[in-house]
Amino acid sequence: MDPVNGYLKESVRGLRGEDAFTYLAKAREVSERKGIKVISFGIGQPDLPTFSNIVEAAKVALDRGLTGYTETEGIRELREAIADYLNQRYHAGVKPNEVIVTTGTKTAIFLAMASYIRPGDEVIIPDPTYPAYPELTKFFGGKPVYVPLTFNPEDGFRLNLKAIEGAVSDRTRAIVLNNPHNPTGAVFRPSEVSRLLEVAKDHGLLVIVDEIYDNFLYEEGVFKGILELEPDWRRYIIYTNGFSKTFSMTGWRLGYLVASGEVIEPLRRLAANTYSCPPSIAQWAGVEALRNEASWRASKAMIELFKRRRDVMYNELRRIPGFEVWRSEGAFYMYPRVKGVLDKLNMSVEEFANWLLEEHGVVILPGTAFSESTMGKEYVRLSFALDEKLIIEGLGRVREAIENFKQQ
Repeated sequence: MDPVNGYLKESVRGLRGEDAFTYLAKAREVSERKGIKVISFGIGQPDLPTFSNIVEAAKVALDRGLTGYTETEGIRELREAIADYLNQRYHAGVKPNEVIVTTGTKTAIFLAMASYIRPGDEVIIPDPTYPAYPELTKFFGGKPVYVPLTFNPEDGFRLNLKAIEGAVSDRTRAIVLNNPHNPTGAVFRPSEVSRLLEVAKDHGLLVIVDEIYDNFLYEEGVFKGILELEPDWRRYIIYTNGFSKTFSMTGWRLGYLVASGEVIEPLRRLAANTYSCPPSIAQWAGVEALRNEASWRASKAMIELFKRRRDVMYNELRRIPGFEVWRSEGAFYMYPRVKGVLDKLNMSVEEFANWLLEEHGVVILPGTAFSESTMGKEYVRLSFALDEKLIIEGLGRVREAIENFKQQ
């Protein structure tokens, strides 16, 4: 037996990747093979470059020679800046020693799952979901328990709190909450989140929270951070967030985890044995991002731009027969139901996505990238993190493709 292949753990072999990156590669291949301009609604990252003052801070760090290892938990200056941000915004009382800086928010989620999920544990995950949550649950021997969100075009996507409580068993270890939500663009109301916290406390469950999109909000008064909603957060919550979206820093790989000081030290040791420390230069850029008002002005302008793009996408999607569309309230995604189109074209959602890419040069992600249930098989995800003209052109291609297909 070949040990390199034969000894590979099944938990690794069975992992699903992230289709947003798969379609990124597919789009490049189709563009080169066919010599066409591909318009992508796939990858979830702002299309603006990192703000100039942040880039300049990184250059200063380079010039100062700040290129070596740092503390595993992150430099003190950045942990203080993170705590100050969370306390100013959410009145959370976070201390710098309750923060671990990570190589992106996904690494923070990895630390949380690795530290708490044991073989046989169940993790309740609202469905559809960002794939890292269930895949890491399975990797560590746990079982994802999916609870579908409710949906209608008027009210959008909402937590099914009765079903969440009904899914709790004696093996349940944690509930995952991503708010604002990827892939749907939902912003769960404070009343929904408070009720979910009640369920967690009633059953002694951990809540693993990802608020990476907490600044991408398009409606007033619909979002309240969980650290503000739960003063006793240290007992129930592992909180993750990061810099990728708010400051357009996806490639810098900078996130963070917040938890009770009692568990930070063992989590720090796990981090030390996983990645040593976050990139030093990115950390100094992160201090600049949080401390300089110029960063926040640029972020606010970007989010206003994205709000306009959202409205353009919403209006264009409504023009496509068979799309059930809800105007998302957060993040930068829409997740329309396309069952009517799939039925008319006699395609699965994966076939539909591949047909649009191969024949019409448009990338959308099939809902099955985020769910194996009807919450995936009848939906697609589109990112509006691209220019308004491209949104109009790309969705015009989709509309024309469907109309022309019906005429065949």
